[in-house]
Amino acid sequence: MQASRSVLRVALPVPLPRPFDYLPPPGVDAASVAIGQRLLVPFGARELIGIVIGHGVAEAGIEPKPALALPDPAPLLQGELLGSLQWLSSYLHAPLGEVLATAMPAALRRGEPLPETTRHGWRLTEAGQTALPAMRAGKPQALAALLAHLRDEAWLDADHAGWRTPMRGLRERGLAERIALDPAALVAAPTQAAPVLNAEQRNAADAIRAADGFAAFLLDGVTGSGKTEVYLQAIADCLARGRQALVLVPEIGLTPQALARFRARLGVPVHALHSGLNDTERAQAWMAAARGQARVIVGTRSAVFVPLPEAGLVVVDEEHDGSYKQFDGIRYHARDFAIVRARALGVPIVLGSATPSLESLHNARSGRHAHLRLRHRAGAAQPPAVRVLDVRKRPLQAGLSNESLDAIRAALQAGGQALVFKNRRGYAPVLLCHDCGWSAHCTRCGTPEKPSAMTVHGGGRRLQCHHCGHRRPVPLACPDCASLGLQPQGAGTERIEEVLQERFAGSTVLRIDRGSSQRRGALEQQFAALGTQPGILVGTQMLAKGHDLPNLTLVVVVGVDEGLFSADFRSAEKLAQLLVQVAGRAGRADKPGTVLVQTHHPDHPLLHTLVSGGYHAFAEAELEQREAAGFPPFTHLALLRAEATHADPPMQFLQQARDLLGDAGIEVSGPLPAPMPRRAGYLRAQLVLASTQRRRLHAALEALVPRLHALPEARKLRWSLDVDPVELY
Repeated sequence: MQASRSVLRVALPVPLPRPFDYLPPPGVDAASVAIGQRLLVPFGARELIGIVIGHGVAEAGIEPKPALALPDPAPLLQGELLGSLQWLSSYLHAPLGEVLATAMPAALRRGEPLPETTRHGWRLTEAGQTALPAMRAGKPQALAALLAHLRDEAWLDADHAGWRTPMRGLRERGLAERIALDPAALVAAPTQAAPVLNAEQRNAADAIRAADGFAAFLLDGVTGSGKTEVYLQAIADCLARGRQALVLVPEIGLTPQALARFRARLGVPVHALHSGLNDTERAQAWMAAARGQARVIVGTRSAVFVPLPEAGLVVVDEEHDGSYKQFDGIRYHARDFAIVRARALGVPIVLGSATPSLESLHNARSGRHAHLRLRHRAGAAQPPAVRVLDVRKRPLQAGLSNESLDAIRAALQAGGQALVFKNRRGYAPVLLCHDCGWSAHCTRCGTPEKPSAMTVHGGGRRLQCHHCGHRRPVPLACPDCASLGLQPQGAGTERIEEVLQERFAGSTVLRIDRGSSQRRGALEQQFAALGTQPGILVGTQMLAKGHDLPNLTLVVVVGVDEGLFSADFRSAEKLAQLLVQVAGRAGRADKPGTVLVQTHHPDHPLLHTLVSGGYHAFAEAELEQREAAGFPPFTHLALLRAEATHADPPMQFLQQARDLLGDAGIEVSGPLPAPMPRRAGYLRAQLVLASTQRRRLHAALEALVPRLHALPEARKLRWSLDVDPVELY
């Protein structure tokens, strides 16, 4: 009788902080089911995939439901990864089932079979070898010529887009065949030789190589100092020891560049893992890592969850970047979780940046991270000359001064390239009625006291809210006074692109922002179209992140003033990082670079400090201000948010949360309306919890969160807890 009551404790992807008990599937002994295996179970009217996290005995008087199926013969989540995810659930005070589901690719969350990860290649059959000399010129003939030597599918994907259709034709004619590849055959000699490192790079690479077990390194190098070369040397050493390496990058757009460079230098297949892949591709890369077949994995934020059974090194490039923070669902920070995993795996981790986060700099100053400095650009490249342009009372065209336009013309005439940076996509930030002052606001975001403007897109034909995504056509006349005097105000990347195309009609002008780079492969296609010919890039912060443009000699920064007076305590840090990063795109090869920063506030202390002392002078001053004000990294924060279609429920729920906290020995601010009080139709409020002692903050949260789940009001609204928030929005 007791054996029949044995149950499996299952973590399910639902917002409830407890496991659920199920009997094993019919014919399966509960004791034979391992911790970490996937389990298909009934849950209300649905069927869900959960993860077995324990065994137990059913409570008296309760008849658990039997599970439906056990999809896999072995655990999917196990060892270090499962332990680290359990830690993450505890640290974020998030339901374990949701954390485990977040770590798995979508296809595996849905219960699909584990994907095949054997690498395949193509070669000519005997008939294909015979037919090749007589084949007519065209795509099939060119592809068949490549197959005179065995070709890996990953190589074909990287270098010959669109190869699959003509390949099908070759196979149907019996001229080509697909075969499984021996993993040993995938290792090849690097196609690109490693450059000689300078003294700073060599010292950094030697320090990483000498690490025995876990060690955290902050690789703090100016833009163009060759941080990637240090990564590559460290990864090559990791591979020589028979270990796996994980490399995190902040944006999908950086992945193709990184993949191409890593493949050329390392001589092994490099697996990509990012949101630009389809579900099957993501599951294949994840499982290839789990099976030890993927030796180098390069990916964005979610790649931090890949299994690493033979881990040797973790790298986080551009560690300061805000995109490593997940802003919905499970609000983890990939950089911070990567450090946790590296510690659990007993391997070194390298955090690289030209503008390290203040948290990482603080950790380096306090000795928690080893501080590796690269103070000089690699090779003959020199830092760009930076000038602040006072544009007060100056005529502007789409935000560009005549001096900036003249500098762009000079750069083009010298055979160089120019980058115009404006961190606002769209045509114009505001649509305004010139006669009565009406402006277009989103009906789903903002309030009468704090309206939220809609951005003009499509050359002035469409309005779009950048907060909730709501779109509508530009009205033919003013809704308030019926005037036809509707005018776009200000300039976004679309409007700047339009003006530059008119002024420099014979030159290539490319716009790179989220709107122009949504298609798969669009970013690399745009860079390839520009090549090294003279031309102009117009873009947002996508262009500030790690792209190597050797012929770029001029950067013009338009519209920094918005960030100089933000209420967000991190705004100065973000703006300083953005300015330094985008300035670092100029003069990275043998041509000198120039950076022009347009502003109406040329005497602002932040600009003065950056120009005269550089990023580290700014960081030192900012850390002092943070410490005096009691902000991170000297104080630890948690943000409790609530939202509903009416204003009262969030405020009442948060007041109950404050009452439940009682005298927890932490500082509590609120409840107050959020800085953006309405978004996508929901009224938003928040409670800020702070403590100089991390342990005390988490003790208060550990006592609070279960009681919040038990509140009847918790089911009448949407609420979330964000530990270590990067924005108090």
